[in-house]
Amino acid sequence: MAKYRVDIDKDTCIGCGVCASICPENWKMDDDGKANFISKESDVDCNKDAAENCPTTSIKVEEVG
Repeated sequence: MAKYRVDIDKDTCIGCGVCASICPENWKMDDDGKANFISKESDVDCNKDAAENCPTTSIKVEEVG
């Protein structure tokens, strides 16, 4: 089974909350208003949906192995 790395660029994140609404088990909004990836075991399809819908393309989901 492939492994994936999920990264968020907090510098470009505008805190819109799309990722948290699409994939709430993996994303939450931090006190600073930016998105935070919170899951060690995550649904890759859900995270890909969050990345595809991020208006600033701040979320990256990459296969690592």
